[in-house]
Amino acid sequence: MRILGTGSALPSQTVTNDMLAGFLDTNDEWISTRTGIKTRHILSDETLVDLATRAAQNAIASAGITPEDLDFIICSNVANNYVTPALSTIIQGNIGSNCPCVDLNGACAGFIYALDIAESFLKTDRAKKILILCAEEPTKFCNWQERSTSILFGDGAGAVVLGAGDDLKAIRLTASSKKEVLYYQRKMEPTPFEHNNEMTMPLVMNGRDVFRMAVSSSCSDIDFVLKEANMQSDEIDFFLLHQANMRIIEAIRTHVHQPTKKFPSNIQRYGNTSSASIPILIDELSREGHLPEGSQLLLSAFGAGFVTGACILTWHTIQY
Repeated sequence: MRILGTGSALPSQTVTNDMLAGFLDTNDEWISTRTGIKTRHILSDETLVDLATRAAQNAIASAGITPEDLDFIICSNVANNYVTPALSTIIQGNIGSNCPCVDLNGACAGFIYALDIAESFLKTDRAKKILILCAEEPTKFCNWQERSTSILFGDGAGAVVLGAGDDLKAIRLTASSKKEVLYYQRKMEPTPFEHNNEMTMPLVMNGRDVFRMAVSSSCSDIDFVLKEANMQSDEIDFFLLHQANMRIIEAIRTHVHQPTKKFPSNIQRYGNTSSASIPILIDELSREGHLPEGSQLLLSAFGAGFVTGACILTWHTIQY
């Protein structure tokens, strides 16, 4: 595969740490020192469908194609207002495409899971142009009276258009069933035959376990894809990691013994946007001209499940 175009979209509402301190027992120093986050964008007047549509349109435009050229749409989404139809089919209609669509829930690693699926379609010549869209609103999962989770998240959408190429050098996906570490549970509609008491609760996160598993699994994945690609960490130009916590990013950076300049981030401004974080970061870096032609990119992400993914890509400059 090859990335032909990128796009992203963020809510207009920016929420600072000081704004959160107005109703939570917290302050800017407490949040920023523990997470690296200063602000985040949160949906207010817009909807997730609005963001997803804009991100998809931006990616398609930058790829120099039309929506009718798409052969497949893969949408990474944890949860939204629609249980059915799939979010991808709603966006397909909004952008004027007519190709098959599918949603996947790979949690925060969903973008890399989608890349692996897209690579299979491109390799077998079942598709020529694929849109990967990551659209997430994790701020809707949280208890906003509780600071440990609500301060972490922001909403957003990121997208890429893929075509044929030889840019994927190595990829790895993993999953380990550990529901208790991080989960969000919603109650379904009752039936006359139900005997179990279903529960609804906001996002539950065991922060210590998440940190430990995130660092260990990402380091393991990074070592694996470097070996698979027959590369050393010195040969990677940029490590584009899931933007969950600056302490996690720093721990991974220490593991690979690489300088800070190789680890661009935007968590300071956007918080954790789940699977959208890496494609938003790619779009930002690309549009600002920070990814030179031929750069070697290593992507790594982790999320609830516990799922992880990592890959190495060669970058080709996109003209916007």
